[in-house]
Amino acid sequence: MNTTPDSIRHVALSTVRLPLAVPISDAKVFTGRQKPMTEVIFLFAEITTEQGHEGLGFSYSKRAGGPAQYAHAREVAEGLIGHDPSDIAKIYTQLLWAGASVGRSGVATQALAAIDVALHDLKAKRAGLPLAKLLGSHRDSVRTYNTSGGFLNASIEEVKDNATRSLEAGIGGIKIKVGLPDTAEDLRRVAAVREHIGPDVPLMVDANQQWDRTTALRMGRALEEFDLTWIEEPLDAYDVEGHARLTRSLDTPIATGEMLASVAEHERLIDERACDIIQPDCPRVGGITQFTRLLTLADRAGLDLAPHFAMEIHLHLAATYPREPWVEHFDWLDPLFNETLETRDGRMILPERPGLGVTFSDQARAWTTDAVEFGIR
Repeated sequence: MNTTPDSIRHVALSTVRLPLAVPISDAKVFTGRQKPMTEVIFLFAEITTEQGHEGLGFSYSKRAGGPAQYAHAREVAEGLIGHDPSDIAKIYTQLLWAGASVGRSGVATQALAAIDVALHDLKAKRAGLPLAKLLGSHRDSVRTYNTSGGFLNASIEEVKDNATRSLEAGIGGIKIKVGLPDTAEDLRRVAAVREHIGPDVPLMVDANQQWDRTTALRMGRALEEFDLTWIEEPLDAYDVEGHARLTRSLDTPIATGEMLASVAEHERLIDERACDIIQPDCPRVGGITQFTRLLTLADRAGLDLAPHFAMEIHLHLAATYPREPWVEHFDWLDPLFNETLETRDGRMILPERPGLGVTFSDQARAWTTDAVEFGIR
């Protein structure tokens, strides 16, 4: 085994526009706070070392912010050149301080997330191990549920058909969107899906922060009869006190956390026992270095885990959590990679390929809108 210290010689950043097949709407569209989503913007980082090791990582934005992530990353990425790629925490801290004047959360750290993930991917590939195995996994597969078939722009018949296809594809649970101005219509949709999939299939709902405290409590009580696995984001993401009250008041578990942009913001959720299931997003909190800190805090508090989106990253991280977690299945990202994650018997299977186990596709390169390189290729 080569024990000679290695160093980073080349960094490539690219911003990729992923078009969605149909405009996507959740409750934020129906309450007038957002327009239908037509694309997702990704920041990719590709890192190469003197010894020829390579790593791939990404971050993303579903609304405004993608260009800002790319702009911040290209300002600080040159600082990677010459560093030992194993010194991931040291590199993260250096890049964090390079942009300290714009803070330690949000765009500033989401830009670093792509780099941080790429360094972890590289380290696992160099070891010849899947990332989960390098970090220390508890399992070789993770329970998975589908979200991409349950948005509010789809008719209830479409949602039911999508649920059938997901279950036939080996996905274990179904999540649908709620939070319509007409709460009775929400209940009709949930009832229809529950009847369609039967009483034994895990069913989750997601209000995308669109209820006030009174509505959330009333809807939570009305939804109890459907034996939901959880109610997600019933309140504004930063209403910690309101989430804590719901968690104490309802039998159905409360899940939240996906919109929070730092470990510090999640710490308040944890300290206040403001959810039963925590849903951090690795790219949003700043990468794997930060996410693993959060996992320790969540486990110590006895919380369950269901990371948001980015299943290519979160499958590995969820596999390291001591408690049985969930991973969210989205098929939107499939065109970006040459590999597809396998689902079977309600679970997502950890790939045996080294690192994240995915490689950048030609289609992703075709959707690249800007790119920059540092160092020597």
